[in-house]
Amino acid sequence: MSIWLKPTQLDEINARSANTAVAHLGIEVTEVGNDFLVGRVPVDHRTKQPFGLLHGGVSVVLAETLGSIAAYHASPEGHAAVGLDINANHLRAARSGWVTGTARPVHIGKTTHVWQIDMVDDSGKLTCVSRITMAILAPKD
Repeated sequence: MSIWLKPTQLDEINARSANTAVAHLGIEVTEVGNDFLVGRVPVDHRTKQPFGLLHGGVSVVLAETLGSIAAYHASPEGHAAVGLDINANHLRAARSGWVTGTARPVHIGKTTHVWQIDMVDDSGKLTCVSRITMAILAPKD
């Protein structure tokens, strides 16, 4: 059974990121499952820090992007989702290729969601784990 309460077509999800930081960094959503969302970011000149590694902040941007999109689509029509808190543990450096994140719900409530985002490199090794708490905002009258 799917957790999504709003349409989840990949082309529409990715089109919403045009002309944003998400597009500038090359982040793209690649898969939507019944209870998960997958996206990736390239490890390139836009996303590396001066020592040639994926910038930790970019991992956090990927996590927040996936958690925000997931929370929005898992909330009722007319509701918005905004980040309240995010944390990240950087476990392994990535120097090239792609880092892929998978967002899964920990808690889906009426007013808050908690999402876990696990990020891996091209060899499937865990690079970062993140958890985001989202506020779910009801439509204003």
